[in-house]
Amino acid sequence: MDAREYIKKEYAGMCTCGKDHDINIEDIRIGSDILSCIPELVKKHGHKVFLIADVNTYQAAGEKAVQILTDNGIPFTSFIYKEEKVEPDEKAAGSVLMHFDDSCDYIVVTGSGTLNDIGKLVSYVTGRPYMIVGTAPSMDGFASGTSSVIRDGLKISLNTKAPVAVVADTSIMKDAPLRLLQSGIGDMFAKYISLCEWRISNVINGEYYCSRIASLVRDALKRCADNAKALVERDEAAVTAVTEGLIYAGLAMAMAGVSRPASGMEHYFSHVWDMRGEEFKTPADYHGIQCGVATRSCIRIYDEIKNMTPDYEKAKKYVENFSWEDWKEELSEFLGKSAEAMIALEEKEQKYNPETHKARFEMIDRHWQEILEIIKEEIPTLNEYDHLLSEIGLTDTYEDLGHDKAEMRKAFYCTKDIRDKYIGSRLLWDLGRLEETGEKLF
Repeated sequence: MDAREYIKKEYAGMCTCGKDHDINIEDIRIGSDILSCIPELVKKHGHKVFLIADVNTYQAAGEKAVQILTDNGIPFTSFIYKEEKVEPDEKAAGSVLMHFDDSCDYIVVTGSGTLNDIGKLVSYVTGRPYMIVGTAPSMDGFASGTSSVIRDGLKISLNTKAPVAVVADTSIMKDAPLRLLQSGIGDMFAKYISLCEWRISNVINGEYYCSRIASLVRDALKRCADNAKALVERDEAAVTAVTEGLIYAGLAMAMAGVSRPASGMEHYFSHVWDMRGEEFKTPADYHGIQCGVATRSCIRIYDEIKNMTPDYEKAKKYVENFSWEDWKEELSEFLGKSAEAMIALEEKEQKYNPETHKARFEMIDRHWQEILEIIKEEIPTLNEYDHLLSEIGLTDTYEDLGHDKAEMRKAFYCTKDIRDKYIGSRLLWDLGRLEETGEKLF
């Protein structure tokens, strides 16, 4: 049974959560030396291909795809980015759209990460079906219907279009640069935090939560963690296992209709580093690398939370002394123009309103033991996580990514403003203990 059929059989359809978990992807092919399936999949929906790649992914898989298309008499037009590193911003998206051949009725992207995000965006804008031919198990977005892009300097998630087909040739993916292999595992390790925070928000805010979707991601995470060491040793069976895990995580987001199953506070550290990199040219690394390292900091944060007891008088005084006007200035100084969207979000969301805080605190206090149990169930110990990082040779310190304690502390405070999601930093703000936690840890 292939990946799509397994997910459809076990998880798709009407669920006890009240949602009909539909799967729009028609084909998921994972295996060794399987690029020959491309013509078959193209012919299901189209006749002429618009192929997108960059200089690296063209060498890894694009050239083979072109030869296969040629041998099978399928016409194509190609667009190859010349840059060594492509950013998913207005320039990159505009370039490919301005070169789009309107006679093409099917899009094929050879790549992962950024190119996958751009491919989904082009598919959405042009209305053409889209196939991703993965070149690295570097992220969990293969099967999702969203694109992580940079707009006006702010890292955002756009609802775009899921591919109709995913082709993951493990004989190609196992030879991806080590940093990309580590990035894929890092993106999966982030699920320890995202699953925990999804459950906590369900308890505090009544946010939609699906235990079956969470179980799918949890199982995918275990599969990846069990194969982490063998992945970086380029064992093809491990590459297959991790690739399946990454694709399952993307399908989980698509079925849930939200990114909650796969991203939380750790992703927002990564977004802050990306935004500062755009604005101030500070260090930024692959998304999954940053998420993997940030997950360690999140585990430390939740270790602090586990030792706390809700104190309403302390929290009430903290909220009364909080100045949104002062914090807006700090956001703008730290993030530059990226802060504008975050400030606009708060004007709409009003999470700092004392009345909404009081209601949340009552729920926190009432369900504190349940919240602590969720943290214990979902998040590994720091020693357990450090062992996982050592297995894949990934640094366990944000300093190694170029961020000092002062920057890390401010990034931590900013995470609560990135999206309208309830995460660990928001919980600490509600408890009135955000700054004291930041000063202690960073």
